[in-house]
Amino acid sequence: MTDTPDTTAQAGWLANVNKPLFAATGGFIILFCLLALVSIDTLSAMVDWGFNFSATYFGLYWQVLLLSTFLIGLVLCILPGGKTVMGGLATPEFNAFQWGSMIMCTLLAGGGVFWAAGEPIAHYLSSPPLFGDLSADPQAGAYAALAQSYLHWGFLAWAILGSLTTVMLMHYHYDKGLPLAPRTLLYPVFGDRAIHGPIGLIADACCIIAVVAGTVGPIGFLGLQMSYGLNALFGIPDSFATQTVVILFLAGIYTISAISGLSKGIQLLSQVNVILAFVLLAFMLVAGPTFFIFDGFAGGMGVYLSNFFDLSLYRGEAGLFGEPGWLGWWTVFFWGWFMGYGPLMAIFIARVSRGRSIRSIIIMLSLIAPIVTNFWFTIIGGSGIAFEQLTAGTISGPFEGFNLPAGLLAITQAMPMGFLLSVLFLVLTLIFVATTSDSMSYVIATSMSSGEPSVPLRSFWGIMMGIMALILISTGAGGIGKLQSFIVITAVPVSLILLPSLWDALRITLVLGRK
Repeated sequence: MTDTPDTTAQAGWLANVNKPLFAATGGFIILFCLLALVSIDTLSAMVDWGFNFSATYFGLYWQVLLLSTFLIGLVLCILPGGKTVMGGLATPEFNAFQWGSMIMCTLLAGGGVFWAAGEPIAHYLSSPPLFGDLSADPQAGAYAALAQSYLHWGFLAWAILGSLTTVMLMHYHYDKGLPLAPRTLLYPVFGDRAIHGPIGLIADACCIIAVVAGTVGPIGFLGLQMSYGLNALFGIPDSFATQTVVILFLAGIYTISAISGLSKGIQLLSQVNVILAFVLLAFMLVAGPTFFIFDGFAGGMGVYLSNFFDLSLYRGEAGLFGEPGWLGWWTVFFWGWFMGYGPLMAIFIARVSRGRSIRSIIIMLSLIAPIVTNFWFTIIGGSGIAFEQLTAGTISGPFEGFNLPAGLLAITQAMPMGFLLSVLFLVLTLIFVATTSDSMSYVIATSMSSGEPSVPLRSFWGIMMGIMALILISTGAGGIGKLQSFIVITAVPVSLILLPSLWDALRITLVLGRK
């Protein structure tokens, strides 16, 4: 039985889409953008209240959740069931480099280039409160700054992106036939009601809205940052027109990549990204302050590991449910951001990890990827600290006011061949954000489709995220800033959806180990 040629595409589009979920998520995003256009002040007030409430009352829970997720994942690695191959394939669908590239280009793409430059120097200039005032000891200050950055972009951040949740989704989807969607994470608690009832619809909608917010933010900031960089390097006006061209160009790249699917565009873009990143970092490692980078990595990692639990559970003046202060704008913000990605990233990782064991998935996510990311931060951010120690003001001057793109350009231009290096880092950032955006377009479409998502649906989400970024930028940089704060609010329901993974991934691994 076949459809007539003129109705095939339309029938496929309508048949595969969960229409209530599509309407709920699309409608919410449209309302958010309309409110930003009509009254950015009203939106700001609502988001600020929600941010403070979320950071105050959920911050401690998130810290415990991320730490527990990481530690339980390590336990899974040593259990007999950890060697179980998942996904219904005897051999991996993608080779190790392809697989690693697609995974590495997820968290780093969310802001790993500009944050790698900005966060270490920010903590160096103002020591994290756990370590007290280290201004009199530059070496200790550098180690502490890197250690704090390692926490935010290290073991816990990567583990929440899909170590335990990937195990759950791969088991329930490939072994049990349940949907490859966030609602499946609630199956251990609610059973079939999570799959077919309103609980599942709400869970899927919350996770999709969270990941759209988490992806549109970097798209918007890329437009602002690229416009700044093009102005600084080439004198191109830093204007809304320039930002629009950058975002439309980016949207075109990642939409085409998402349409072409995992085995073509997404995989290819990720590999190009990793190769370019490796070349640039190798150059910085050789041409930059090589000894400082290795010393900083060893010293920073030593401080990080020796203070691992103190850093992970630091509350400071916030106490159990106090004003979050510094914690809210650093650790809790990052945890909210990464948790928002968690369920849909687990869908992506489950899709690209078929044929790999539980142990290999968790080792890649919770150990290898964080260590690579931390070294990445040391090469870029550590170089910035070294240049600042050599000549005060070299990096801190341009970075004043927390100017992330200026901080990155100050570091790259202090290197040999600084102009070319700066241009290539802007290109790298563009591709990084494209890899996250194409992956998220794909998994958003997957989570609301039965079977492989249709091309129109993948295109819709890719285009919508670009349009949303433009709308928010048009309200001023504050629009994108409020979206970043909104990410923390969306993390509240998502963090509850992640909770069953703490016991169910362990249960699944124990059961598989008995077979």
